Amino acid sequence: MGPLPAVADGGLAAPRIGIAGISIESSTFSPHVSGDEAFTIRTGADLLGYYPFLDEGRELRAAARWTPMYHGRSLPGGAVAAETYARMKSAIVDGIRDSIRTDGAFDGFFFDIHGAMSVIGMTDAEGDLATAVRAALGPDTLISTSMDLHGNVSEVLRDQVDLLTCYRMAPHEDWMNTKERAVWNLLTRLRGPHGADPVLRRPFTAWVPVPVLLPGEKTSTRLEPAAGLYAELPRIEAMDGVVDASIWIGYAWADEPRCQAYVVVTGDDRELIAQEAERIARRFWEARADFVFVAPTATLDGALDRALAPGAARPYLISDSGDNPTAGGAGDVTWTATELLAHPELTDGTRTTLVASIFDADAVQAAREAGIGEMVTLTAGARIDDGPSGPVEITGRVFSITDGDPDAGPQAVIAVGGLHLIITTRRKPFHHLDDFRMLGLDPEAADIVVVKIGYLEPELYDLAADWTLALTPGGVDQDLLRLGHHNLASGVYPFDTAGNPPLTAHVSRREETSAC
Repeated sequence: MGPLPAVADGGLAAPRIGIAGISIESSTFSPHVSGDEAFTIRTGADLLGYYPFLDEGRELRAAARWTPMYHGRSLPGGAVAAETYARMKSAIVDGIRDSIRTDGAFDGFFFDIHGAMSVIGMTDAEGDLATAVRAALGPDTLISTSMDLHGNVSEVLRDQVDLLTCYRMAPHEDWMNTKERAVWNLLTRLRGPHGADPVLRRPFTAWVPVPVLLPGEKTSTRLEPAAGLYAELPRIEAMDGVVDASIWIGYAWADEPRCQAYVVVTGDDRELIAQEAERIARRFWEARADFVFVAPTATLDGALDRALAPGAARPYLISDSGDNPTAGGAGDVTWTATELLAHPELTDGTRTTLVASIFDADAVQAAREAGIGEMVTLTAGARIDDGPSGPVEITGRVFSITDGDPDAGPQAVIAVGGLHLIITTRRKPFHHLDDFRMLGLDPEAADIVVVKIGYLEPELYDLAADWTLALTPGGVDQDLLRLGHHNLASGVYPFDTAGNPPLTAHVSRREETSAC
């Protein structure tokens, strides 16, 4: 991105900019409900401090008068409780109105969302929130929106905001850089020659829905064709007349009409942004059958056969993908743990297997009461999602009890021979080696590590001598066709394989509508 451009004649040297949003990825196929307890709320200085690019002394911090208002962020999970969403929405909208009454209108607004929030009883939560935010801000405020590439850009959302961008990496190593880009784009428009003009400072948006819906594990930017598609975006963005270019994969585990892929290019050259958006959309559509899983796939038994084969590389990682909490899985599905306990090769003590994880506060307490080193029989899991299997019975030795994790709460490890089952008090994804080490486990010395995840996050990817993506059941099942979508738009691949979409860009500037 580089430094901000100088303030042009007619630009705003110190615009007033607000910050607010709600960020969660939520599966409508998971019975988990994301209530108040799921969200970390940041306001005021705490919210401003969340963004390192807005630290004191940074160029972006000094370029505006910032009003950080309210942001709710949650680990992915099930759909958001309607009352929880209503409270957060009201906090944002009321905060905007109160701030305007006190200090005047906002020149710009950083709308920090995910794009795949499902709310019970709604089909386009971000569209609803954007509409309310726009109504509170008024028509003249320039809104810049940062999103996850697994979000969805509905027509409603598109028409309420001015600048859209999303991540360009999966795994999302660029998540904070993307938020910085959204703010940089916002400030650049406000500092430009038309920064004080509430119409001309708005770019045009070229929006092309692409009727393809694929799981993130088939669209990793580490592999083609996603790698090549995303490599096009910086080149498009560098063209004269273009502000930003983005591709949304869409969110596969919600059953809503907006769930599909999108290409969006923003800028001042209407013909160019339409041309580039349509070109990338056609490439995406033509490559729809070429997307493959990021790793070899198998059933759980097939993955174990590979991991247990003579000469298999160590440590061997297995993704328990159906209950991945970072995609919206409940995190307490016991199907995989039950299957693993039935394999004597894993419980006879001849090898070390680490299994992360199941959350169950009562099971952790039972382990604590038994004491480290003691034998215990307890049941765990399936309190939220009991679809694939019920609670699992575990008889083993209490290996460790660990307090102090702000996400997981107290944790217990139960060793059944060489099989070490991690039980947490609250939902937690295991992405880092220290997540295991703090429990007294050494993932680098393990033979097999089973993690509820899809594609491996960077530390796990580097850990794996080899790995398999196990196609296990759960709320974020990788086999989309067996989940039972009923509310998608017509013609979405792979649910409909006979589609022939026009892939024509809708080009507009807010309060205008036209097609190219």
